[in-house]
Amino acid sequence: MNPLSNLKQDIKFLVGGIKVMMWTKDVTPDTDILVPDEFEAAVDKYRNRVAFRFDGELTTYAEFDARANRYANWALAEGLNPGEVVALLMENRPDFAAAWFGLSKVGVVSALVNTNLEGEALAHCLNIVGAKTIITGSGFDRAMRGAVPYLNSLRKVWSLCGYQAGDLARALASASDARPDRGAREALRGGDTCLYVYTSGTTGMPKAARMTHSRARTMMRTFIGPMDVHPRDRVYLTLPLYHATGGIAGLGATLMAGASAILRRKFSASRFWEDAAREGATLFVYIGELCRYLVNQPPGEFDRTHRIRAGIGNGLRPEVWSRFIERFDISELKEFYSSTEGNVSMMNIDGHPGACGRMPDWMSKPFRHIAFVKSDIETEQPVRDAAGHCIRAGVNEVGEVLGRIGADNRTRFDGYTDAKATDGKILHDVFEKGDMWFRTGDLMRRDARGYVYFVDRIGDTFRWKGENVATNEVGEAMAHIKGVETANVYGIAVPGADGKAGMAAITANQDLDIAGLHRLLADRLPGYAIPVFLRVQKEANTTGTLKFRKLELVQEGFDPAAVKDPLYVYNADADAYEPMTEETYEKVRAGGMRF
Repeated sequence: MNPLSNLKQDIKFLVGGIKVMMWTKDVTPDTDILVPDEFEAAVDKYRNRVAFRFDGELTTYAEFDARANRYANWALAEGLNPGEVVALLMENRPDFAAAWFGLSKVGVVSALVNTNLEGEALAHCLNIVGAKTIITGSGFDRAMRGAVPYLNSLRKVWSLCGYQAGDLARALASASDARPDRGAREALRGGDTCLYVYTSGTTGMPKAARMTHSRARTMMRTFIGPMDVHPRDRVYLTLPLYHATGGIAGLGATLMAGASAILRRKFSASRFWEDAAREGATLFVYIGELCRYLVNQPPGEFDRTHRIRAGIGNGLRPEVWSRFIERFDISELKEFYSSTEGNVSMMNIDGHPGACGRMPDWMSKPFRHIAFVKSDIETEQPVRDAAGHCIRAGVNEVGEVLGRIGADNRTRFDGYTDAKATDGKILHDVFEKGDMWFRTGDLMRRDARGYVYFVDRIGDTFRWKGENVATNEVGEAMAHIKGVETANVYGIAVPGADGKAGMAAITANQDLDIAGLHRLLADRLPGYAIPVFLRVQKEANTTGTLKFRKLELVQEGFDPAAVKDPLYVYNADADAYEPMTEETYEKVRAGGMRF
């Protein structure tokens, strides 16, 4: 890239960074300005503008506030006190936001539960936050029945549409729509809990991360400036509202700026562009796999006839990025990196393809609490020097990203409801005796211009034939192969072999030549990184937020007697993948197969 282009990117990043700081600089843990104060200020400013476009109906800011007030006054009538927890199990609808916003007006904490959970997993999420009251939307009767045997105490369940719970719709209709007295929350400060947001549960049961008012306010405000969100904008929102990217960052930026949320119950790849075009969407919120599903759709008449100018989100992989902006004529993608509970966040403000953030040397002060340290793939721990301190990773060297833990809004780590899980994320004596740093568990690299690239999750990267294999890099390479639609890559133990062999669970179309796939991948990957095993699925294993699930796949392995999907193994003698039969499986287990 030439110097002039670099200068333009630097200026764009600087301007965007200043906008972020202007929107967030006054948010502190000790302030008495809380999330409901922010919402009420927006309502007072934009009362008659449309806040939500949902199911053919329009809801103004004033109507949204009135609905939230009914939830607040209902909570008071129920005797709920500040700090008590209400679990919210509800599909995407304006009432989801009205419920937790309204409850926050009287200091009640909402736990935003993943709507895909049932049985023991659902009960676990209710138990760990101590919710005595549960609010459900439509269609959760069976899920709640399945969770009852695993609950550690009885809960009172209220439902908008259910038949085996209190009639919340009737209770709300009789509640006042006037704003409750602010005295109900006057003792709270920015550092108090506003929400519980759960981790995605890709490697086990979800953890409940504590989200304070100050952290939620920061998330809601961060993207307004870089995205230039204005009251005239319409933000297309299909991500689940229980997820921080959609329900807090995306929706928060929309409402704080007086814009309108085009809210959908769920994401539809086949209807996305037609719906966005007809609704007049100008911005959208994404996660990476959402964009992958869109580029895998057949070309359509609405691909470039929409009005969307930009998107904000995370997890967009480099192999999808360029295809997406070219095909759909999107001029700006603001990729960011953050986690629900962590204190490390960054944004690729100037839109450099493939980067999840930027930390340039000439603007180092806002990022001085972030460090990249060398990591041991086998022990999954940072490498330490003779003095016992962690070793910083160099330019373009892969390392785990850490965030120094402090008391201010940018560096706080508020943890989980589980003290052991909280302690497990804290690293001590990193660069000096007594310091504490948050472990992101993410491996990244930073280039000479400060662009940061996601490499892999610690635990996903594995060693094979004495080399480190990053699953995301293998997945990117596979995504370029004709016929491969998705590729979920992980390491799998093989009897008698050192390390772990690569295995890819893929979805594919009729264009894929499985037998010749290894030869195609050899043009893109070193031999040790090419998956030894393939599993062809009809649908990818994902969470409710479209993140790949790996734990179950690793547990199921490559035994054809246990896995119903078609399995393949690479036969080095034939230089091709061949079906995994019972005979071949026993040959692999006996060490008789050459990979």
